[in-house]
Amino acid sequence: MAATGWFREAITYQILIDRFAGVSSADRFRPEFLGGNLRAIEGKLPYLEELGVNTLWLSPFCSTSAYHGYHVTDFLTVEPRFGSLEEFKSLVAGVHAAGMRIIADFVPNHCSHKHPFFREAQQDRRSPFFPWFYFRKWPDDYLCFLDVKELPKLNLDFPEARDHIVRAARYWLSLGLDGFRLDHVLGPDHSFWKHFRAEIKRDYPAAVLIGEAWLEGLAWRHLKTLRIRRKYLRWTFGVSQDGIQREYCGELDGVLDFAFRSLACAHIAHGAAHKGLADSLRKRLDTYPEDCLLPTFLDNHDTSRFLFECGNDVARLKEAARLQFSLNQPPVIYYGTEAGMTHARPVGTAEPHSDLQARQPMAWDRPNRELLTFYRDLIRERKGRLRTGRGAP
Repeated sequence: MAATGWFREAITYQILIDRFAGVSSADRFRPEFLGGNLRAIEGKLPYLEELGVNTLWLSPFCSTSAYHGYHVTDFLTVEPRFGSLEEFKSLVAGVHAAGMRIIADFVPNHCSHKHPFFREAQQDRRSPFFPWFYFRKWPDDYLCFLDVKELPKLNLDFPEARDHIVRAARYWLSLGLDGFRLDHVLGPDHSFWKHFRAEIKRDYPAAVLIGEAWLEGLAWRHLKTLRIRRKYLRWTFGVSQDGIQREYCGELDGVLDFAFRSLACAHIAHGAAHKGLADSLRKRLDTYPEDCLLPTFLDNHDTSRFLFECGNDVARLKEAARLQFSLNQPPVIYYGTEAGMTHARPVGTAEPHSDLQARQPMAWDRPNRELLTFYRDLIRERKGRLRTGRGAP
């Protein structure tokens, strides 16, 4: 079995650090730090153990200019508002002591415009950091993450920039992380990913590398920032979510299965006919390489919660969760889904800060206890099937 075989049996729980535990502000609809932190997450490990999950997935924890962590200002330090390096180490140790694994978001494609390297490059063309970025017309015209000027794109073809990112990833693995969810894998070139994988696997063969290869919200104007194969030709004649996901099989250990979520929304949440959906999903998975990991999820920090998609029909959420847990791919639970969290307005990729709807603080004081029991039973049943080698029903 591959060194990353442990992830086949993973039941992963996705946590947005600032919103999960330790929240001190109730102003949930402002894009600001609310106080969630690493120490408070460690305090909730008994809850996660009782739920039955065996893998935690943290949002980015490096120094950042934004509450969600994706605007990195230092790839080698912990964001002080989330905690200290010692608190990070304590959380990792606590997770492992509980018999669980822990992975984290890693953001190699871009950094915050407040990162000191970018600031120096903007102020001085002779800076050694100038070639770390894609300036088209210095100092204010540069490639970024899609259209987000706050996120200048890193030039990972430049050896010093590439090595800095790889060194950061290896550093966090040396402190006990069990792998990464790799943000926006469409941005860096495939040659970078091959190099990244080789450098990581040399000393950390069991570290799992799962990519986010997501098409939603992308347009022709964004292609200049992407490094996927035959991008202009494929955009002209049509490119599918499955096609993009397959592009990274073998290069990474796997990719998050956004296509599964789309199908679950269309056929279960939105009421389309779904007779035979489970069989068709299994046949679809058979078209992927056998060693490609495709973690399934119903919602995440960038999408509407599935219960909202269902019109708050808990029965439909349960149906989708049963389907998710029946497949031979590792399921992911977004924090609060098991507690019945929902919201009032949809998340839209073009609407500023609409994602705050799905990023509200964890409902510790008002969980749907019947749904929570359902998820505990679902997890226990899946573990039982894996233990007996029966896999999916």
